[in-house]
Amino acid sequence: MSETKRDYAVGRGKPPLHTRFKKGQSGNPRGPRAKNLSALLIEALDEPVTVTIDGERREITKRQAIATQLVNKSTDADLRATKMLIDVLKDAEKKAGAAPSAEPAPFTAADEEVMATFIARPRQSWEEELQRNSAEPGHCANDDEPR
Repeated sequence: MSETKRDYAVGRGKPPLHTRFKKGQSGNPRGPRAKNLSALLIEALDEPVTVTIDGERREITKRQAIATQLVNKSTDADLRATKMLIDVLKDAEKKAGAAPSAEPAPFTAADEEVMATFIARPRQSWEEELQRNSAEPGHCANDDEPR
Protein backbone atom coordinates (compact mmCIF):
# COMPACT_ATOMS: atom_id res chain seq x y z
CA MET A 1 0.00 0.00 0.00
CA SER A 2 1.03 3.55 -0.38
CA GLU A 3 2.29 5.62 2.52
CA THR A 4 -0.64 8.07 2.39
CA LYS A 5 -3.48 7.54 4.81
CA ARG A 6 -6.89 6.81 3.28
CA ASP A 7 -10.25 7.08 4.96
CA TYR A 8 -11.46 3.96 3.14
CA ALA A 9 -10.10 0.75 1.67
CA VAL A 10 -9.29 0.69 -2.03
CA GLY A 11 -10.09 -2.59 -3.74
CA ARG A 12 -12.61 -4.43 -5.81
CA GLY A 13 -15.65 -2.22 -6.32
CA LYS A 14 -13.97 0.65 -4.43
CA PRO A 15 -11.85 2.72 -6.85
CA PRO A 16 -9.71 5.61 -5.62
CA LEU A 17 -11.56 8.89 -5.20
CA HIS A 18 -9.65 10.73 -7.93
CA THR A 19 -10.70 8.14 -10.59
CA ARG A 20 -14.39 8.03 -9.73
CA PHE A 21 -16.99 9.74 -11.93
CA LYS A 22 -17.77 13.27 -10.80
CA LYS A 23 -21.34 14.04 -9.78
CA GLY A 24 -23.53 14.69 -12.86
CA GLN A 25 -20.92 13.31 -15.27
CA SER A 26 -21.70 10.25 -17.42
CA GLY A 27 -19.28 7.37 -17.75
CA ASN A 28 -19.45 7.65 -21.55
CA PRO A 29 -20.26 11.27 -22.44
CA ARG A 30 -20.15 10.69 -26.21
CA GLY A 31 -22.49 7.69 -26.03
CA PRO A 32 -22.17 4.37 -27.84
CA ARG A 33 -20.48 4.25 -31.21
CA ALA A 34 -22.84 4.60 -34.14
CA LYS A 35 -22.91 1.63 -36.51
CA ASN A 36 -22.53 2.11 -40.23
CA LEU A 37 -25.11 0.84 -42.72
CA SER A 38 -23.20 -2.27 -43.71
CA ALA A 39 -22.84 -3.34 -40.07
CA LEU A 40 -26.56 -2.81 -39.50
CA LEU A 41 -27.44 -4.85 -42.62
CA ILE A 42 -25.12 -7.70 -41.64
CA GLU A 43 -26.60 -7.76 -38.15
CA ALA A 44 -30.17 -7.81 -39.53
CA LEU A 45 -29.40 -10.52 -42.12
CA ASP A 46 -27.87 -12.79 -39.47
CA GLU A 47 -31.02 -12.74 -37.30
CA PRO A 48 -32.81 -16.10 -37.12
CA VAL A 49 -36.28 -16.58 -38.56
CA THR A 50 -38.58 -19.63 -38.37
CA VAL A 51 -39.80 -20.96 -41.72
CA THR A 52 -41.77 -23.98 -42.86
CA ILE A 53 -40.00 -26.05 -45.51
CA ASP A 54 -41.80 -29.17 -46.79
CA GLY A 55 -44.14 -29.09 -43.79
CA GLU A 56 -41.26 -28.94 -41.31
CA ARG A 57 -40.51 -25.86 -39.19
CA ARG A 58 -36.85 -24.85 -39.30
CA GLU A 59 -34.88 -21.92 -37.97
CA ILE A 60 -32.61 -20.28 -40.55
CA THR A 61 -31.07 -16.84 -40.95
CA LYS A 62 -32.81 -14.11 -42.91
CA ARG A 63 -29.87 -14.21 -45.33
CA GLN A 64 -30.62 -17.89 -46.11
CA ALA A 65 -34.35 -17.17 -46.46
CA ILE A 66 -33.70 -14.37 -48.97
CA ALA A 67 -31.34 -16.53 -51.02
CA THR A 68 -33.84 -19.40 -51.06
CA GLN A 69 -36.69 -17.13 -52.15
CA LEU A 70 -34.58 -15.55 -54.88
CA VAL A 71 -33.61 -18.94 -56.31
CA ASN A 72 -37.19 -20.25 -56.07
CA LYS A 73 -38.64 -17.22 -57.87
CA SER A 74 -35.93 -17.49 -60.50
CA THR A 75 -36.88 -21.12 -61.18
CA ASP A 76 -40.54 -20.06 -61.51
CA ALA A 77 -39.54 -18.02 -64.61
CA ASP A 78 -39.62 -14.65 -62.83
CA LEU A 79 -37.35 -12.63 -65.11
CA ARG A 80 -36.59 -9.95 -62.52
CA ALA A 81 -35.53 -12.57 -59.98
CA THR A 82 -33.44 -14.33 -62.62
CA LYS A 83 -31.64 -11.10 -63.56
CA MET A 84 -31.08 -10.27 -59.90
CA LEU A 85 -29.73 -13.77 -59.23
CA ILE A 86 -27.34 -13.56 -62.17
CA ASP A 87 -26.10 -10.15 -60.97
CA VAL A 88 -25.57 -11.48 -57.45
CA LEU A 89 -23.65 -14.48 -58.79
CA LYS A 90 -21.43 -12.23 -60.94
CA ASP A 91 -20.66 -10.04 -57.92
CA ALA A 92 -19.88 -13.09 -55.79
CA GLU A 93 -17.56 -14.49 -58.46
CA LYS A 94 -15.84 -11.12 -58.79
CA LYS A 95 -15.28 -10.89 -55.03
CA ALA A 96 -14.04 -14.47 -54.88
CA GLY A 97 -11.46 -13.68 -57.53
CA ALA A 98 -12.83 -16.12 -60.06
CA ALA A 99 -12.41 -14.27 -63.32
CA PRO A 100 -15.08 -15.14 -65.88
CA SER A 101 -13.64 -16.85 -68.90
CA ALA A 102 -13.30 -14.51 -71.87
CA GLU A 103 -13.86 -17.31 -74.36
CA PRO A 104 -16.72 -19.82 -74.06
CA ALA A 105 -15.86 -23.48 -73.70
CA PRO A 106 -15.60 -25.35 -77.02
CA PHE A 107 -18.43 -27.65 -78.10
CA THR A 108 -17.98 -31.31 -77.35
CA ALA A 109 -19.25 -34.12 -79.58
CA ALA A 110 -22.33 -34.45 -77.34
CA ASP A 111 -23.00 -30.71 -77.71
CA GLU A 112 -22.76 -30.99 -81.50
CA GLU A 113 -25.22 -33.89 -81.48
CA VAL A 114 -27.72 -31.99 -79.34
CA MET A 115 -27.48 -28.92 -81.58
CA ALA A 116 -27.92 -31.04 -84.73
CA THR A 117 -31.07 -32.61 -83.24
CA PHE A 118 -32.31 -29.22 -82.09
CA ILE A 119 -31.96 -27.80 -85.61
CA ALA A 120 -33.20 -30.92 -87.43
CA ARG A 121 -36.62 -31.08 -85.73
CA PRO A 122 -37.95 -27.66 -86.87
CA ARG A 123 -36.30 -28.09 -90.29
CA GLN A 124 -38.13 -31.39 -90.80
CA SER A 125 -41.50 -29.93 -89.80
CA TRP A 126 -40.94 -26.92 -92.13
CA GLU A 127 -40.07 -29.19 -95.04
CA GLU A 128 -43.19 -31.31 -94.42
CA GLU A 129 -45.32 -28.20 -94.30
CA LEU A 130 -43.79 -26.92 -97.56
CA GLN A 131 -44.48 -30.25 -99.26
CA ARG A 132 -48.12 -30.22 -98.09
CA ASN A 133 -48.59 -26.62 -99.22
CA SER A 134 -46.97 -27.17 -102.61
CA ALA A 135 -49.15 -30.24 -103.26
CA GLU A 136 -52.33 -28.20 -102.79
CA PRO A 137 -53.38 -26.29 -105.93
CA GLY A 138 -53.80 -22.52 -105.62
CA HIS A 139 -51.86 -22.26 -102.42
CA CYS A 140 -48.86 -20.00 -102.18
CA ALA A 141 -45.95 -21.09 -99.96
CA ASN A 142 -45.89 -17.74 -98.10
CA ASP A 143 -49.63 -17.57 -97.51
CA ASP A 144 -51.60 -19.48 -94.94
CA GLU A 145 -54.84 -19.15 -96.88
CA PRO A 146 -55.53 -20.47 -100.41
CA ARG A 147 -56.01 -17.98 -103.27
